[in-house]
Amino acid sequence: MSSTSTKRPLSPHLSIYKPIPTMVMSIMHRITGVALYTGTLLVAWWLIAAASSEAYFNWVNGFFASWFGILVMFGYTWALVLHMLGGIRHFIWDTGALMDKHTSTKLAYASMIASIVITVLIWIVGFSVT
Repeated sequence: MSSTSTKRPLSPHLSIYKPIPTMVMSIMHRITGVALYTGTLLVAWWLIAAASSEAYFNWVNGFFASWFGILVMFGYTWALVLHMLGGIRHFIWDTGALMDKHTSTKLAYASMIASIVITVLIWIVGFSVT
């Protein structure tokens, strides 16, 4: 029997799904996980510079003090917080709690809002103590 005579259904593609908050947060959890690898390399770069020479450390520190460096570190902080909250959300679900449709949607929104608020608070505290 040829493959053209069997009409097997095609697997659904992402383009047919309507994005829902829990799906978006699941995707964001994966994206922030990848971003954390890059951010951790930047932290390692800064630590290696600190262990190298004063001139190199000052150069790397200057990069992180630039507007672009601050933007990158702000994004890293947000990714860290969002990923942590996503992990907590999944841990709660592992217990079997808060899994109904409406509650999980509210939890997805709460994770996004809380990640922004916590990130801003971390940076406010960070700038206020320097």
